Amino acid sequence: MRVGILEVMALPSQSWTEKLHHTVLTKQYASLTPQAISVWCRQLGHQSFYATYYGVGNPEQLLPKDLDVVFFSCCTLASSLVYGLAKLYRQFGAFTVIGGSHAESFPADCLRFFDLVVKDCNKELIFDIVSGQFEKGHYISSAKPFTDCPTVEERMPEILTASFFKKKWPSVFTSVPMVTSLGCPYTCDFCMDWNSPYQVLSSDRLSNDLHYLAKNYPNTVVAFHDPNFAIQFDRVFNVLESIPPESRMSYVMECSLSILTPSRIARLRKTKCIGASYGVESWQDDYSTKAGLKFKKGFEKVDRVSEHVEQLYEHVAYQQVTLLFGLDTDKGDEPVELMKRFIEQTPSAWPVIGIPVPFGGTPMFDRFWADDRILKSMPFTFYYFPHLVTQLKHYDAITYYEKLIELSDSVASEKLMKKRLKTSKNNRTRLIHFVRQKGEAVVKKYYLEILNLLHTDKQFRDFHDGKSTVLPNFYQQKYKKILGRYAELVSPEEQTPSLEQIQPQVV
Repeated sequence: MRVGILEVMALPSQSWTEKLHHTVLTKQYASLTPQAISVWCRQLGHQSFYATYYGVGNPEQLLPKDLDVVFFSCCTLASSLVYGLAKLYRQFGAFTVIGGSHAESFPADCLRFFDLVVKDCNKELIFDIVSGQFEKGHYISSAKPFTDCPTVEERMPEILTASFFKKKWPSVFTSVPMVTSLGCPYTCDFCMDWNSPYQVLSSDRLSNDLHYLAKNYPNTVVAFHDPNFAIQFDRVFNVLESIPPESRMSYVMECSLSILTPSRIARLRKTKCIGASYGVESWQDDYSTKAGLKFKKGFEKVDRVSEHVEQLYEHVAYQQVTLLFGLDTDKGDEPVELMKRFIEQTPSAWPVIGIPVPFGGTPMFDRFWADDRILKSMPFTFYYFPHLVTQLKHYDAITYYEKLIELSDSVASEKLMKKRLKTSKNNRTRLIHFVRQKGEAVVKKYYLEILNLLHTDKQFRDFHDGKSTVLPNFYQQKYKKILGRYAELVSPEEQTPSLEQIQPQVV
């Protein structure tokens, strides 16, 4: 069989700044599971064709047209593009399958465009799919997600395709996706992993993969894709430290501040951690367990987190902190003032201000659905900042975007940028800050455009206030512009998502 695997990580670039951002950063976000599927198909004797699309180039030209089966994976904002591509491959005669985060969030919607929708998978399930064991129109899942991931050496053809320039040369940003664990011990209500049992993978496999990379690709960076890296801290770091110092790979990870205690943080530099992302989310006590500040909130939490992150900067060259604004616990001016205080006190970390998005399968989705606060006719293309796809509990749309603009000014202030560039530990970090500041300017411009429409366009305002379900012309035209020729493959009726939540058939 001729099997294609395509991971779509972004929508087509709309400007040179987006193209730069996608080329430098998004290109390195390739996931591990699509690579594993490609390896498994090859091991089963099939001819596999693997590709990633990161918002640059023509996605239609990434795979051959004469495929028997095509596996797709995407985030929700890119789903409309993937729907169009799936239609094309169906026309070519391929059996189409979708998995990944969007498929898990909105399986009923995916069934409108794909022959098969998959939640969890393993090698055995992939074998059954490729050998034609399932009829069209089903949502299926293996009883357990895979725990025996192909080695880095086995995935190297896919890694070269996804992360290297012309499949040969690494850049300073080239990364190799790896995991040390699956699932997450936390229960954040907005996260798809809120009820995924935490399980640790093989320490021997981790050690072997690191030794292989150090010997064969020493100039790459390991990107740990664990939802929360090193929850079992000593177990993971004992493996990292078992690699001889001269052979240790630089790595980036997403981690909870709660596990990075003062006695541990020096081990980050020792093991060559060059980038870390921390999820703080809220300055209320709702998510304080991840920050290691249970029952702390407000200015006390801000100051404690800021101090912690600044201490970590002595050992980690690049840091990112994720904050959410618009949660049901946010009210009035205080959340903005707290965020601005943190941003100004913590120049060492790039703050990512997120808009809450109710992805299916999460408690947040269930709550917003029950309260009838989801804008049901909004296409999935807009399920990502800077778009608002819900009615917030304590802010109308105008007030909310005014505050987002205020936050954007704080994030990208020239004064703060000078501090970031002056204190950056290397040119790679300086380039990331430069790219992100340019991206923030684009985001702010979009905020202002939306705010102007909220003030001047009654239909647009009524839609965001929940008084109308008619998709405003602004979003219709924006959809067409973003998708280009692929917009024609998804009819206006099909652009309205099906938000029905269904359960998979466990096989």
